[in-house]
Amino acid sequence: MSFSATEFPGLLVFEPRVFEDNRGFFFESYNERNFHLHSLSFHFVQDNQSHSTYGVIRGLHYQLNPFAQTKLVRVLYGKILDVVVDIRKGSPRFGKAYSIELSGENKKQLLVPRGFAHGFSVLSETAGVLYKCDNPYSKESEAGIIYNDPSLQIDWKIPPDKAIISPKDVELPSFEQSINNFDF
Repeated sequence: MSFSATEFPGLLVFEPRVFEDNRGFFFESYNERNFHLHSLSFHFVQDNQSHSTYGVIRGLHYQLNPFAQTKLVRVLYGKILDVVVDIRKGSPRFGKAYSIELSGENKKQLLVPRGFAHGFSVLSETAGVLYKCDNPYSKESEAGIIYNDPSLQIDWKIPPDKAIISPKDVELPSFEQSINNFDF
């Protein structure tokens, strides 16, 4: 597994070693020992999976401390634009967004540490997204930021008239008004 740093401290891109032949392919999507070899230690306790159609935008979501989650995100099929916003006060990238295309084809994964808001848009006809979490879901600690906050300048790569957003996500606060208890 190849680990690549981003300009955001702690935000990492993983590219697994893929073995392909005429039967298809095989790869390790997660190996705890390899993570430990790179000084990454997480105890993943929950897997979440979604299926979405083109134009769906989910996010930007996070859970407040002490129920914050580290997520390891990958795409089973299709293609998404995975987006995170650094909400750790004192971080050199505080309030900045990072995006990357994840797909069933490129098999890249994004390790999203605690202190980031997370979301994605579906760029293919359909997409299946799977992510591991190191803390279980806690409704009481749910928080988020409106996907189209102009201060974040996120290009979701979806025309506005094609965007499909849940009523709950449309009502999320702006970045400036969001609840946040993360420090860098």
